[in-house]
Amino acid sequence: MKAMKEILKMLEDDARLTPEQIAVMTEKDTGDIKKAIEEYENNGTIVAYKALIDWDQTDREYVSAVIELKVAPQRDRGFDVVAEKIYNYPEVKSLYLMSGGFDLLVIIEGRTMREVAQFVAAKLAPIEAVLSTATHFVLRKYKNNGVIYEAPEVDERGNDFI
Repeated sequence: MKAMKEILKMLEDDARLTPEQIAVMTEKDTGDIKKAIEEYENNGTIVAYKALIDWDQTDREYVSAVIELKVAPQRDRGFDVVAEKIYNYPEVKSLYLMSGGFDLLVIIEGRTMREVAQFVAAKLAPIEAVLSTATHFVLRKYKNNGVIYEAPEVDERGNDFI
């Protein structure tokens, strides 16, 4: 079991690793690695393979926002009905059930702040179970999924108090 978790961790860190490379690193048989990966794909443990892109390095214009939602749970279904309605919107990149001061955390992308605001006003807020929303715009990404983005430029004006 430990070896299989090791395979998952390796793929999580670098999805480009081949079964042959993983076999060498884990000192396991390539056939066993291929079989394990196929099983993980089939049972839904491995959900997707994706590249992490620093879109700020391109000319693509977009904004990201984190939206906190307070939601009234639905009888016999809890938060699932509301979550399903929300995660089906293409603007929604991630959706999490949370503990604490709010219930759902929605991460969305839009072309402009206005577009994001309109999404919240026209699509999220009118959902009957949604009690309140709080939108926070992402100004800069420093680290995402364990990957540190390019270090910020150093301000050399002599701010010794920092």
